[in-house]
Amino acid sequence: MKLRILAAASLALVLAVTPAIADTKKDKTPSKRFTAERVFDMEYATDPQISPDGKTIVYVRRAMDRLTDRDIGQLWSIDTATGNHRPLIVSPEGASSPRWSPDGSRLVYSASNGGKPEMRVYYPDTGRSHPLAQFLQAPSQAVWSPDGKFIAFSMFVPGETPSFAKAPATPEGGKWSDPVKVFDRLQFRFDGSGYLKYGTTQIFVLPVDGGTPRQVSFEETDMGGPAWLDNTTLLVSGNLAEDHELDPIESEIYAISLGDLSIRPLTNRDGPDYAPVVSPDGKTIAYRGYDDKVLSYQQDNLYLMNADGSGAREIAADFPGSVDQTVWAPDGKSLLVLSEDHGVLSLFRITTGGAVTRLLTDIGGTSIGRPYASGSFSVSGGKKPLIAYTAGFAERPSEIASAGIDGKDAKVLTALNDDILPYLEMARVEEIKVPSSHDGLEIEAWVALPPDFKADGSFPMILEIHGGPFAMYGPYFASEIQRYAAEGYVTVWSNPRGSTGYGEDFAHAIDLAYPGYDYDDLMSVVDELIRRNYVSKDRLFVTGGSGGGILTAWIVTKTDRFAAAVSAKPVINWYTMALAADIAQYVRRHWIRADPWTDPDAFLKRSPISFVNKVTTPTMMLVGEEDFRTPAWEAEQFYTGLKMNGVETALIRIPGAPHHITGRPSRLIAQTDNVMGWFAKFDPVKQAEKKDEAAE
Repeated sequence: MKLRILAAASLALVLAVTPAIADTKKDKTPSKRFTAERVFDMEYATDPQISPDGKTIVYVRRAMDRLTDRDIGQLWSIDTATGNHRPLIVSPEGASSPRWSPDGSRLVYSASNGGKPEMRVYYPDTGRSHPLAQFLQAPSQAVWSPDGKFIAFSMFVPGETPSFAKAPATPEGGKWSDPVKVFDRLQFRFDGSGYLKYGTTQIFVLPVDGGTPRQVSFEETDMGGPAWLDNTTLLVSGNLAEDHELDPIESEIYAISLGDLSIRPLTNRDGPDYAPVVSPDGKTIAYRGYDDKVLSYQQDNLYLMNADGSGAREIAADFPGSVDQTVWAPDGKSLLVLSEDHGVLSLFRITTGGAVTRLLTDIGGTSIGRPYASGSFSVSGGKKPLIAYTAGFAERPSEIASAGIDGKDAKVLTALNDDILPYLEMARVEEIKVPSSHDGLEIEAWVALPPDFKADGSFPMILEIHGGPFAMYGPYFASEIQRYAAEGYVTVWSNPRGSTGYGEDFAHAIDLAYPGYDYDDLMSVVDELIRRNYVSKDRLFVTGGSGGGILTAWIVTKTDRFAAAVSAKPVINWYTMALAADIAQYVRRHWIRADPWTDPDAFLKRSPISFVNKVTTPTMMLVGEEDFRTPAWEAEQFYTGLKMNGVETALIRIPGAPHHITGRPSRLIAQTDNVMGWFAKFDPVKQAEKKDEAAE
């Protein structure tokens, strides 16, 4: 057994370096391809915050630190009139989450000092900053009071760990085992956080001049998303129901009076209500949510209510998309809303009467590894309000851009990678739309073509499948896609049924049917590339992560057309997923809507493990060792089944990685290059080339 494990580990190491093009050619000139090392060169912009007067944008400029292997953010500023671009807060440990005071005279942001969390206030007139307090836990979600005198935020409050026995004291000099860990909650671990410490997240208030944080909520469950209704009242979201563990999406909006700390609900329906945003005059609260119909996917709608919680009503009920980030326009007559929109993020204006206008599109670009739609915006005040936003592109990571409140006069203000990308041979991205072979449903997809591409039917292809499954890919820059293209792969990614951004019916098409006809959608995209003579039918490969991981595993149980596959962080067995994942109750209650102990077939009939005996395709399994969303044992079940059935396979475990495997640059490289190394092992053309080289 030990020899087999060592052999697998050695194979993983070899695969990690096999396909990569060196950073220099034999003549020592730099490679023009997007090599693995180029991942460390990428910079991208996130979280643009425009000052109330519209003169300055502060944003988080993120870059890859080679020595620490971290993606670190620093605060930079842009003068919207002159375009002057300069560093504002630069720290070895990074800075994030800048938020302007109502009068624009100060800026609160998050930082770290020697590994200890800090919340600091920066004064632009002096260029100096100071910490607000000493924090033992990390504060987050900082928001200014309307008068600029206080900051509200959320922070974890440790609780008492349950215990049923008192262990005897360890004798002096003794080396006893660590004490037992006791859990009595349904959700006792969470991806990215590990095994959860006892306690809850609560709301605090702190004077801007500094001092001791004052706790203002004391509930038995988490409270978050603070917003100021006025200088003496906070709005927060949480689920105070007795059965809150069994209803993981339920939440209400509550008002906390800072005078006596009384708390009262402003909403009371069955379904989530959250993200309150108060109108400029303080009379109206906008918020998001929906009536819970216990479905696998439900879109967020936009609601308004009076400041006391009365008069709740939905606006723009016919809006086709799910409502995301929401900000009031300065005049209080409309709201600006971000929403997924057929592969891109668009910004819409929705009046209080429900009229909808699209203002901007192609917002996004902040998902640096894979082409997910991800981005944000902010709005200034003044007579001529401006919008600051992250602009997304196919050929480069996100930049900072601005536009008028009407969406006109948009301009990109940064060029963070102009020192690198213009000198590299990058993939060209092309959009295609394909009717599904199942029912003719239009499926949108994008293809990255290698620099030397020509439609001669010779190129290898990688089908890259997004996770979620309720998520959306788009025409955005992605380091993984560029790496594949640099190694000569035509790479295609798409939004099969179940993806978001195409209306609720499109997403609902996989409700209680996942995986299902999304398989036909994906195969139709592959067929189209073959029809166009873009790729060789003998050099087809498939990979995907999370929801894309289960689809990859499902695909190899249905067809042998792919030369090899890599299933990353997949769901393999819905039965174990519904009993051991960090979102187990959500899977059981909303996705499967059955109990595994009374209806196991409801879980197993769409689990790839049930059909592992059908697989002949060489399939690698890849997972993070600290993944609690789709835990490592999911991939291991399929790996073991493949081994038992004599199918070529390998298992790669990435140390320290949660579900978001590529959170560190080296992990992104490790995942991408191991995928290509596995594919090279089963590529008939590459294997023939190897034999020719050996013969010479």
